[in-house]
Amino acid sequence: MRLKLEFAPPGARKPPGDMPKMKSNSGAKKRFKRTGTGRLKRQKAFASHILTKKSPKRKRNLRESTLVDPVDEPRMNRLLSN
Repeated sequence: MRLKLEFAPPGARKPPGDMPKMKSNSGAKKRFKRTGTGRLKRQKAFASHILTKKSPKRKRNLRESTLVDPVDEPRMNRLLSN
């Protein structure tokens, strides 16, 4: 059994100006979500280990999500550009 390979004709290729594409940062994709208004939502830090010395109120408040600070948003938007 032989496989037939088909190639695109030379005129059908994309122009070289379209490449290379920018890649979104994989870590940032997992850590941030867009809100309905376009801001970025994130989880709070310091809630994963060494929890015995932290008060229940502090741990409860760390469970809530919060928004990325407006100063940091341009940097995060660059990581999530696609």
